[in-house]
Amino acid sequence: MSELASGAAAVRRGPPLMRWSLWALLFALVAALLVTLVWLAGRYEASQVQNKLERDTGDALSDIRSALNRNVQLLQALQSTNSDRRAWAREAAGLLLEHPEWVRIEWRDSALMTVAATDSPFRASPFERMGRASSHADVALACANARRVSGPAYSGSYFLPQLDGMGIEVMELCLPHMTAGQLTGYVIATYSLSDVLATLVGPQLMRSQEVSFTEADGTRLALHGVARRGRRVFTAQQLLDLPGNTIVLRMDSWRGAPDLFPNVLTALVTAMSIALVAVLVMLGKDMRRRFRAEQDLADALAFRKAMEDSLVTGLRARDLQGRITYVNPAFCEMVGFAPDELLGHSNPAPYWPPELVDEYSKRQEIRLAGQLTPPREGYESVFMRKDGSRFPVLIIEAPLINAHGVQTGWMSAFLDISEQRRIEELSRASQERLQATARLATVGEMASLLSHELNQPLAAISSYASGSINLLKMHAASAAGSPAVADIEVAMRRIAEQAERAGKVIKSVHDFVRRSDKEREPVAPRDLLDAVMPLVSLQARKLGVRVHVHMKPGLAPVLCDRTMVEQVLLNLARNAMQAMDEAGVLAPSLVFEVRKAGVGVSAGPATIDWLEFAVIDVGPGIAAEVQARLFTPFFTTKSEGMGLGLSLCRTVVEQHGGFLAYEPNRPRGTIFRFTLPQAPGLAALPPPAAAVVN
Repeated sequence: MSELASGAAAVRRGPPLMRWSLWALLFALVAALLVTLVWLAGRYEASQVQNKLERDTGDALSDIRSALNRNVQLLQALQSTNSDRRAWAREAAGLLLEHPEWVRIEWRDSALMTVAATDSPFRASPFERMGRASSHADVALACANARRVSGPAYSGSYFLPQLDGMGIEVMELCLPHMTAGQLTGYVIATYSLSDVLATLVGPQLMRSQEVSFTEADGTRLALHGVARRGRRVFTAQQLLDLPGNTIVLRMDSWRGAPDLFPNVLTALVTAMSIALVAVLVMLGKDMRRRFRAEQDLADALAFRKAMEDSLVTGLRARDLQGRITYVNPAFCEMVGFAPDELLGHSNPAPYWPPELVDEYSKRQEIRLAGQLTPPREGYESVFMRKDGSRFPVLIIEAPLINAHGVQTGWMSAFLDISEQRRIEELSRASQERLQATARLATVGEMASLLSHELNQPLAAISSYASGSINLLKMHAASAAGSPAVADIEVAMRRIAEQAERAGKVIKSVHDFVRRSDKEREPVAPRDLLDAVMPLVSLQARKLGVRVHVHMKPGLAPVLCDRTMVEQVLLNLARNAMQAMDEAGVLAPSLVFEVRKAGVGVSAGPATIDWLEFAVIDVGPGIAAEVQARLFTPFFTTKSEGMGLGLSLCRTVVEQHGGFLAYEPNRPRGTIFRFTLPQAPGLAALPPPAAAVVN
């Protein structure tokens, strides 16, 4: 102690360099002594622990052997005292309640066919997933050994998967039953190795040890017991030799540090501790100052790291050679790479799109050469995530300057502007929809103006036509029915009908634009087709189109706005004929088809039935790029069209509660279908005959 004190005084009086040298020498001496003492104490305790573990392993092996022998006696008594299946099953169930290590007991005849079987009440049947047949080979081998030795025999262990995704390691015990020297059957007990450890090994042996069954090569079959984890592990193994099977019983024990030094070692360590106190007193002030400095530095680093980790802006630092020296979590999350996948990378970076590598490489060379200073407001670029997806970023770069004013690299901040681009795209789409709405409003005003301005001349035409018809009738009465007069009368009557129809169309358009609800009326499907057939036939004769009408028999009237539905039929027919004419179809044909549409839909107390109208052509069909915008207002493929026809047709049909759709006509052409509701409470009309119009 006096030598240590004098050494400590010399340390205090000596210069700083010598003081640190003496401290280092003193610490080295003390460390060597302590290491030697701890090693000796550890060796001593290790030998004590190993000896105790060997004894515990022998005790556990003895417990298991004794329990297995008792179990054999119980099974022999079970087979010899019960010949009735029900009595045997009750007795077996009682044994399973008392012995959790068994998962199943079976009674089999001499041909290994199952006579009776009972499963453990402590778990679900272990053979529900794989079936008992999967283990027949193990059972047969164990019973063959038992028959040969005329005594109990065990099978090798095997893994049995369970329904919960787990599994258990089991082995079979086969016990032959002999009557008057003849083999009459077998008793087969299935052991769970993990339950054997849990039940047959004394609990006092597993409080600080881990017990397991292993194969000869060390493969672990079953495990039980939770040991205290530490730095050292002690292992003891002994063979469990069973008839027909041999497994290894293994015990593991962990120790973190010696429990108690021997007395001599304890005294030595105490003496060395007293010597260290003198050194610690001298180092106290210095260590406190060092600790405060390190704590301040750690707090500053922790604050900086927390601040960088909380940023949603990606940060990346590069040295003057372009190598990545730092990335924050936000940047890693942005590009999908881990820090170790990015640090040290130069050219090309893992997050550069392959098609832009050359451009980015040239930009980085210019930047590192100092030929171009990045703008303070930043610039936009495109990065690639680890999954290959691209996303736009805003990059803001600044030089890294050290404490001596020398540039050591570049610091970059990154903002993912994908959401900003999405909002801009939504804004643009909204502007387009507003413009389309404004155009529709303009069309509505035009329709109102046309409705107001054209109603008067159409009314005048209708009046003049009616007057002409009356005059012709008077002339016909005096001219004794001249044929020319009759033809003029028919023509004038058609003028009157079409003028009246034009007025109805304009009024319906006006009502449609104003969204006013018009009173609907029951109309027979044949009347709708007959109303548009004169105009369709006129254009069909001009274009050489053959028109067919197919109508299912027994169709009831539909409840609709007659004028607007006629306009839908007329518009679809004209579109079909124009398409066939423009495509130069050699044998153009147009089919009108009407039939019932599926099952009725319940609407309160009543059920609504529907009729389906179809307009079928053999034209070129609808191109894929046109299909997506087919019903879009103001979209048209015709140079003189406004793009409102199909849009208005669909709106009219939907106002009636129906739907308008299209599909290809195999092998060529297009089918437009729309549905209308049947008028409730009206009987079906007589079925019309199919018509053909040239």
